[in-house]
Amino acid sequence: MKKETLCVHSGTYHDPATRGVNSPIYTSSSYEYLDRQECPYPRYFNTPNQEVVVKKMCALEHSDAGLLFSSGMAAISTAVLALAGAGDHVILLDDLYGGTHAFATGEFQRLGIEYSFVETDATAIFKAQKKNTRVIVIESPTNPLLKVLDIRKVADFARKEGIVTIIDNTFATPIHQNPILMGIDIVVHSGTKYLGGHSDICCGFVLTSSEKAARIRSMAHCLGGSLNAMTASLLERSIKTLAIRVKRQTENAEKIAVFLKDHPAIEKVNYPGLPDFHGHEIAKTQMAGFGAMLSFEVDVKRVRPEIFVRRLALIRPAVSLGGVESLICSPALTSHVKMSAAERKRVGITDSLFRLSVGIEDAQDLEDDLDQALR
Repeated sequence: MKKETLCVHSGTYHDPATRGVNSPIYTSSSYEYLDRQECPYPRYFNTPNQEVVVKKMCALEHSDAGLLFSSGMAAISTAVLALAGAGDHVILLDDLYGGTHAFATGEFQRLGIEYSFVETDATAIFKAQKKNTRVIVIESPTNPLLKVLDIRKVADFARKEGIVTIIDNTFATPIHQNPILMGIDIVVHSGTKYLGGHSDICCGFVLTSSEKAARIRSMAHCLGGSLNAMTASLLERSIKTLAIRVKRQTENAEKIAVFLKDHPAIEKVNYPGLPDFHGHEIAKTQMAGFGAMLSFEVDVKRVRPEIFVRRLALIRPAVSLGGVESLICSPALTSHVKMSAAERKRVGITDSLFRLSVGIEDAQDLEDDLDQALR
């Protein structure tokens, strides 16, 4: 089945009693244990509504197994802690999501985990390897500069060296990119974004092999970042429209990227779909589409960033991304605020940088709103 069909039909549980077309919502937190091999329990990540959504995501990401978490950070932190401990070394990209960056800098040293941040470049990852390197954590495209990494190169290197690879695939979504097919071991998502798609759900996913899922599940039982049945059901409903939403959002983003690139008040646009963008050629080989996220820097000689963002009438200044409505934020004040000013400067996150999550509105309306605010 094609992805559009998988979004709608995969994983659905058809209740034989009612024969409804949708999976029922099982609100129980207690289940009878007699005469069954495994008893469902929300914190064990095995209740019916949790499993329904995991099966859908496994189909979309080509994974054997997975877990549904209460947030994207619960997903990636649990995965890393299940695979790296005291005395181990972890390689991470400079351009990772700010929350992941803060998790490493704030907790790894206390736990005895060594770590190295490197540029978004496969060679830089190779050079950072140590004898005790156990995990490599990457993103592509990255947040918020949309840098593109050669996923296959990293996966091939790590496989030969016996290192586990984890990729945050939130920006690309399974509609545009399937890292497991390129050799990556573990795919994580902040399902709060495109998978939920309506800015009303907080959740996360880990998709991987059955063996690695078992290790991560054991850690997850201890940390307890599980999701309730009601939210899991909302998530299942949302994923059914994932393909059509993402395709429309991507079409809009491609138009807006071109519009901003030619705007006199814009200094720079970061979007993999632009032919002159640094990672464009690599993106063409590993993405089915360039995604609906972009970022840009305003020309501070023409535009005061804090005035520009307040003049927007349609596009909302808000945290998070991936919803049907277009949202804009200043990473220095939101997603990457936990990084020091020196760290932000080092990785290229300036006070004039804005990240734009493009929604499903009419592209011309969005362009008009940006134009009036910039002028």
